[in-house]
Amino acid sequence: MELSKKTTILFPPDLHARLSRLAAQRGMSLGDLVRRACEAQYGVVPVEERLDAVHRLRGMSLPVDTVERMKRQSVPEPDDLLP
Repeated sequence: MELSKKTTILFPPDLHARLSRLAAQRGMSLGDLVRRACEAQYGVVPVEERLDAVHRLRGMSLPVDTVERMKRQSVPEPDDLLP
């Protein structure tokens, strides 16, 4: 990836310290950590990477049911939420 634009970001000291530690734990620079976080958060991912992810998902053998049944399984009934 070509890095050709510079941006200055000001962080509060505690956030900077936490991000710096996290970057060091992952063996990367703070700049790389922030770039990757921006890509993940805002979907700035090349089309090729997204298509590759779709192809990998398609190749997985996952249990899938009907949409209606999955909705019933994932959304609790109102009575289940009451004490």
